[in-house]
Amino acid sequence: MWRRILVLSAIAGFSSGCMTAEERRAADEAKCRSYGFTKRNDAFAECMQRIDLNRSADQRAAMYDQWPWGRPVVIYGAPPIAVKKLPKKQ
Repeated sequence: MWRRILVLSAIAGFSSGCMTAEERRAADEAKCRSYGFTKRNDAFAECMQRIDLNRSADQRAAMYDQWPWGRPVVIYGAPPIAVKKLPKKQ
């Protein structure tokens, strides 16, 4: 009995945090409208885009936080290497 209640409550807990794409878009549109933007213009589209980009950045940050060795580091270019000049042959 307790096992069934535990399983059902776990399923309910996991499924309650999910949003469909339509629900997410409606919530984003409502947020942009609450900022004062109106539909069908560039400012509204930019607001929607920024919300989506912020969501993507948050997902990436959450993914990288799970790595045991920390966030990935990108190194641009290699450090200079000293090369000894060979003497010229005569």
